[in-house]
Amino acid sequence: MSAKNLDNHNRWRNRTVAFRVSEEENAQINIAVKLTGLTKQDYITRRLLDKDVVVQGNPRVYKALREQFAAVLDQLRRIEAGSGVDSELLDTIRLMARIMDGMEEEVPFGV
Repeated sequence: MSAKNLDNHNRWRNRTVAFRVSEEENAQINIAVKLTGLTKQDYITRRLLDKDVVVQGNPRVYKALREQFAAVLDQLRRIEAGSGVDSELLDTIRLMARIMDGMEEEVPFGV
């Protein structure tokens, strides 16, 4: 049995929800979780309940973005060499673009 814990609304989270995904779907979910900085549980819960997934910039999120941009660049080079584009890559690029659009750079005072 899973451990009981409270959510941010002081409700007990003591129910387990499980489902199966393919390896490709699991990889896409893991990428999205890394890019948002949320736990997998929080990310999936917010998406299932149609709530906004707000990305808070922190070193872990920036590192995940940097790593994912490097992976996308490798895939683009592969495509340039004559390979096709897969839908998972396009989904990852769209997610990264939404995250980058939502980030605001802090401008130092007086600049």
